[in-house]
Amino acid sequence: MKTKIPVNLIKELRDATSASIAQCRKALEESAGDLNKAAALLRKRGLEIAQTKQDRVAKEGRIESYIHFGNKIGVLLEVDCETDFAARNSEFAQFAKDLCMQIAASNPRYVKKEDIPADILEQEENKEEFIKNNCLMNQVFVKDASVTINDYLGSLISKIGENIIVRRFTRYQIGR
Repeated sequence: MKTKIPVNLIKELRDATSASIAQCRKALEESAGDLNKAAALLRKRGLEIAQTKQDRVAKEGRIESYIHFGNKIGVLLEVDCETDFAARNSEFAQFAKDLCMQIAASNPRYVKKEDIPADILEQEENKEEFIKNNCLMNQVFVKDASVTINDYLGSLISKIGENIIVRRFTRYQIGR
């Protein structure tokens, strides 16, 4: 017989992860009510779902912009998805806004590690640290240090049910 999971625990996990109620309940049941283990399980499932969708064509999306307070830093970002319906989704829009703020705050140079030229990566002593600091998808999310941008993307893909690709970005800063 399955353990009865309190509603307030399901709500807390849902607020933390934005996963569906059913997914939260299932993850809590599988983790015997441990909130941290359930959140990790949901992140893992989100990434697995994202893997299955990565071959699908993403020709729609949105261009998001962000100008930091004081007008000294600006970001333009392209995030693509499969349908215009998903591009208008409020969670998709929030994801794009969050990424713009991430880029403004952390100044990544590349979207993903595959974008780093081989000669630049070869020059680095600590390649993993370089990737973590310079690739947007490998960075720790500034709004939630327990997840990376890639984890955040995986949870959004599992929720929306479409392939989502962070295509490119440009960061502008006065004096640089």
